[in-house]
Amino acid sequence: MSGRGPGAAIRAGLASPLLPVWLVPALLPFGRSAELGVFLALVGCVLLLVREPAALRHHPGAKLFLWLFAAYAGAALVSAVDAVAPGKSWGTVAGILRFAPLGIYTCFAMRRPGKVRALYVATAAVVAVWVADAWVQALTGYGLAGASDPERLSGIFGATNLKLGPALSALAPFLLWAARERWGRRGLVLAFLLALGPVLLSGSRASWLCYALVAVAFLWREAGSPRRFAVACAGAALAVTMAAALAWQVSPRFRDRVAHTVPALSGTAAGVDTALTGRLDIWTTALRLYATHPVNGVGVRGFRVAYPSMAAPGDHFLTIEKCGEGEGACHAHQVVLEVATETGTIGLLAWLAAAVFAVRTWWRAGAVARARAFPPTVALVAILFPLNTHMAFYSAWWGLLAAWLFSVWAAALFADLPDDREVRRGT
Repeated sequence: MSGRGPGAAIRAGLASPLLPVWLVPALLPFGRSAELGVFLALVGCVLLLVREPAALRHHPGAKLFLWLFAAYAGAALVSAVDAVAPGKSWGTVAGILRFAPLGIYTCFAMRRPGKVRALYVATAAVVAVWVADAWVQALTGYGLAGASDPERLSGIFGATNLKLGPALSALAPFLLWAARERWGRRGLVLAFLLALGPVLLSGSRASWLCYALVAVAFLWREAGSPRRFAVACAGAALAVTMAAALAWQVSPRFRDRVAHTVPALSGTAAGVDTALTGRLDIWTTALRLYATHPVNGVGVRGFRVAYPSMAAPGDHFLTIEKCGEGEGACHAHQVVLEVATETGTIGLLAWLAAAVFAVRTWWRAGAVARARAFPPTVALVAILFPLNTHMAFYSAWWGLLAAWLFSVWAAALFADLPDDREVRRGT
């Protein structure tokens, strides 16, 4: 990082074309407000293409994003042809289109490594505010969004919007990266522990696993060898155990979530289903839906509409009011099953092709590019890890966060223009 310090990097980033990109994570806790960044990116993208119609041909990062976007949007488009809820599916397809200009604009706004670092630091500052507010709320019961949810720490997202855990664990790599760059390994450890508390108290067990994956990635990066990695993992496990023990003592919320997880250790289907809050019913029904709509699925966001027709008698998701009595589960709660049920085999193949293409491009980009794109790479691996439960990737909120991460990742891989300071030095 430059010697100006994180404050200067943030100010430089916010005063530059990075502002629309930064607004997406900055406004995530405030509902549809995050769409302001998307709109500004659309305006910037239109101005760019009007001024330079052939710009896309010369930016490999933008082309990479568009190929990945084509797989994501193409699967949704095909699924909408005979969707069980045509209005919902076609509306989702229309909404997805806004991600294309966001990705294009991000890639051009972050064409220089200095811009990449500035966005990372600015995003880390946002996450740091979330963490600080979450600690205040954990200690006092109140934060910037008011009183916490009685069962889970809700933080800046508010008691009626329990997304602190997923958002914090997904964006934690930017906070950890910035702390490591600014204060070395001590800063990395401190940042990890400070974010660990709110992640645990958020009560989202999927977020616990997501944050664990982030920790493993950073440990591997720091260790440099399998032996040191094993030692580092043991130390991290000890630290997490101590933090969990402390949370057990002081937080009824955390005790309740752990107690809810313990039945999984019984090894019985009932115990596992109890620990998974009934998700075995959802996944079993999802497999039935896929079997009856194997080609192009039931249509994006049509899961809840199709659910009652395939649910087993007595399925409690047909009686609880989480999504509306009689509607069933909102989504598949697992990314592979979401894609399979809503977009079918065509969607699965499109996503698989995109994953292979992304990994191949990432590897061929070279060590320098991979190091530059490390934070968004870790974030994407963590949120897409298949052995976990997931939020809906075709939903408006989580879909936007995923699209933003892919935009930043593609931009960082190909931020190959020299920084302004280097240009001036060369001249």
